[in-house]
Amino acid sequence: MAFYPDERIALFIDGANLYSTAKTLDFDIDYGKLLELFRGKGRLICANYYTALIENDDYSPIRPLIDWLEYNGWHAATKPAKSMIDRDGRRRVKGDMDAEIIVDMLGLAPHIDHLILFSGDGDFRVAVEALQRQGVRVTVVSTMKSKPAMLADELRRQADAFIEIADMDKLFGRPKRDYEDED
Repeated sequence: MAFYPDERIALFIDGANLYSTAKTLDFDIDYGKLLELFRGKGRLICANYYTALIENDDYSPIRPLIDWLEYNGWHAATKPAKSMIDRDGRRRVKGDMDAEIIVDMLGLAPHIDHLILFSGDGDFRVAVEALQRQGVRVTVVSTMKSKPAMLADELRRQADAFIEIADMDKLFGRPKRDYEDED
């Protein structure tokens, strides 16, 4: 993957997709290290993290992360997740941010040279193609090392480059926390 010192870079993270990928790989992400890594690759224009939040819950486990990101140089885009009951009577939460991500990516295209997309969702393939038509190089960060792969083949083929997140633990991984008492 090639980066150029003067290129304008944007990071876009599909929070739900990255969370699933990291959980599947048993990989913890240090978002501070991640931001510094890409600041060193060129001129970082923006770092965006997208996720849906469950409203009306006394505690949202994602809220501390969102607060930390916003305080530490990231733009966190959120919207309320929708809660519904499926036909089997189970509560399901839906909070797809694909449309928001795509609109923001395409709106930013004239101002960047290289977009780094942290998602393996094949729904982004057509947006990646549209960015490329505008002269933006697109690198996708996901995994093919999980079973099944978290990266849609059509997205991998459309991207200019692919970064295997499982190989990035030394660059922006965070040591696992041991939650048991050490006696």
